[in-house]
Amino acid sequence: MRRIKGQAFILWLCLSFFSGSVVAQNRTIDPATGVVTWETTAHGVILSLTQMLPDQARAFYLNRGLSAEATEAYAKACVYSVVLRNDTASGVVHFRLADWSVVSEGKSKPLPSVEGWLSRFEEYEHPKSATIAFRWAQFPPRQAYQPGGDWNQGMLATGLPAGSEFDLVARWEVAGQPYQGVLNNVRCAR
Repeated sequence: MRRIKGQAFILWLCLSFFSGSVVAQNRTIDPATGVVTWETTAHGVILSLTQMLPDQARAFYLNRGLSAEATEAYAKACVYSVVLRNDTASGVVHFRLADWSVVSEGKSKPLPSVEGWLSRFEEYEHPKSATIAFRWAQFPPRQAYQPGGDWNQGMLATGLPAGSEFDLVARWEVAGQPYQGVLNNVRCAR
């Protein structure tokens, strides 16, 4: 019986590897900046988060004309550069950011939406070009990626305070079939 279980495990491992469903997570630290990147591969899709230091987010948006108040609110919301890439999924990857969530301190919550940020920014005075720059720099609210390396990147705020630890759960579909990739033990920059 033990030998059959071992053979079954090896068969499962081989099938998982060749079907692209093996999940792995890497964490790298930029030696010059200390900025951390978390990356996972799940079901042929690569997902990565790279910390943006609050000062990086401030500099980016202040230089594009966003008001100091709006910039500060965003910079304090645990911001990342996110990349999603369809390397070897079995078809077109469709996602909606509204389906993604963060799990922190045992509680799951949705990510703040781009529309929510824009609504919040209406109370501040800044040129329309700053609002356009903000929207275009954000990770898209929904997208479809073709197999073979189609990808996109953008900024993503978790809404968590500096230093928080969380898991990011990214969800997508291929031909109506749901999939997800999880980045564990991600930490917000201070």
